[in-house]
Amino acid sequence: MSLTRIALDLRREVDGLRFAPPVSHVYNPLRYAWAPHKQYLERFGVGPKEALFLGMNPGPWGMAQTGVPFGDVSMVRDWLGIDGRIQRPAGEHPKRPVQGFLCPRTEVSGTRLWSWARGRFLTPERFFQRFLVWNYCPLSFMEESGRNRTPDKLPREEREALYAVCDRALARVVRKLGPAKVIGIGRFAAERCRGITAGVPIAVAPHPSPASPLANRGWEPIFEKALAEAGVKL
Repeated sequence: MSLTRIALDLRREVDGLRFAPPVSHVYNPLRYAWAPHKQYLERFGVGPKEALFLGMNPGPWGMAQTGVPFGDVSMVRDWLGIDGRIQRPAGEHPKRPVQGFLCPRTEVSGTRLWSWARGRFLTPERFFQRFLVWNYCPLSFMEESGRNRTPDKLPREEREALYAVCDRALARVVRKLGPAKVIGIGRFAAERCRGITAGVPIAVAPHPSPASPLANRGWEPIFEKALAEAGVKL
């Protein structure tokens, strides 16, 4: 089963889920930003991989705009070389418009992650020969105010239904790519791997989010230290 097929199945399954207030809007970039997401998987998702880097879910100025995990516009377009038509999500939040590759906002997490990859590996091809970045959950959740709501903050029944779908997709990705280890970018992602990665070792690395005081004190060396402890040689 190809990663494209896995993503299409995941897209269909999460579309069938329902979420109640305080969530007022749900974006599924696997649908409205499918063209660049498909490019990403077809160009860079050929296995096997040494490690799978796992994020949580789309950021409002990253994957929610470009369809690529940690998808800061400039990094996706100018370094990864991915572009494509972005549609508008159904029921768009007026405070969180999807402008695609015209979005003027920077996603700090994506800028940090892909800038690190560019500085360390120089070309996308060299990075993706060894690694792939995948988001555990493809959905972005917003409250009426426009505030972002992460999957772990959903009510238990909604959360468990979502996790069941995302767990299945992640297990398929791991089987397809055969990584020697899975690196959760942030503790949530690492914890979601437990029990579903078929014995593949799991490690956690710090998330590059500006909401993390640790990341704001110099994320790259802390990230590389975590990778070294997980046995990833750079």
